Amino acid sequence: MGVTTNFGVMMSARTVVGETLHEIGKKNDRLWVLTADTGGALADFKQDFPDRFVDVGIAEQNCVGVAAGLALEGNIPVVMGMIPFLSMRACEQVRTDVCYQNLPVRLIGTGGGLTSGGGSTHNAMEDISIFTSMVNMTVLSIGDPVMIKDIIYASMDRPGPMFIRLAQGKADAVIYEPGTMQYEIGKGILARDGKDATIFCHGEMVRLALEAAATLEEEGLSVRVVDMFTIKPLDTELVLRCVKETKRILVWEDHLMNGGLASAISDAMTDNGVYPEAFKRLGIPQVYAGFGSGPEQRVKYGYDIEAAKAALRAMCKK
Repeated sequence: MGVTTNFGVMMSARTVVGETLHEIGKKNDRLWVLTADTGGALADFKQDFPDRFVDVGIAEQNCVGVAAGLALEGNIPVVMGMIPFLSMRACEQVRTDVCYQNLPVRLIGTGGGLTSGGGSTHNAMEDISIFTSMVNMTVLSIGDPVMIKDIIYASMDRPGPMFIRLAQGKADAVIYEPGTMQYEIGKGILARDGKDATIFCHGEMVRLALEAAATLEEEGLSVRVVDMFTIKPLDTELVLRCVKETKRILVWEDHLMNGGLASAISDAMTDNGVYPEAFKRLGIPQVYAGFGSGPEQRVKYGYDIEAAKAALRAMCKK
């Protein structure tokens, strides 16, 4: 039915980031790590490589500017911070200092979607839309903490800027059996096969989509799940194949329903003249969400697992 999944095992994505950067730092003295007062997971790197670690304090604009300068000197800077402030407070610096010069700066952000629990000022609802609009920027959204290590390693040799979106990053479900997968930036993952409909998703929604598909199989519906962890560049070939083969498309994401993955997939279908029989978006509506956990917010705003199953049932009746 698809790849081997590994539900029940939890890891901290932030810890994986810190451990991976520390490991790479031992081998690659071009790696610099920067943060804007959110570097708890980076303690080992800071301790062992203090000359290549910069904490600018609560000043994301300065952080990105410094990273751009380091990249111009031949280094590979990784900036770790909170997504709302990397994508909006430092928007001009990312666009002009980093993307305009096509520099190999990696932005790793936590708090994707409504997972931060910090209310409207700390929710990351617009980040994918912002970063996909920037020339030269690669945009990733990772739901499985095990993937992060491979992706960070792969990013070291990739030209140009990159944004890596994580959820809260404290207790994340391991989706794929470690050691069984190879991840290629720019290619989606067929996480589960199916013939009646396809769910395109990213981040935390991947695990939920696999759970929804397993439940619906008991009802006689065969649902394909595609982990579009790379949103830009989009795996257009895989998108069009799924549209042609399953004909019913649900895009499910922890982002505003317009401007994220759903919009990218809509553009790909329209540009190539390939249209589904049914298409639906599930995600954050046009609201500024308040305080609450990710699961609470998804129920409140109608894009939880029950909403996804209901949408797929309705689609498959057509």
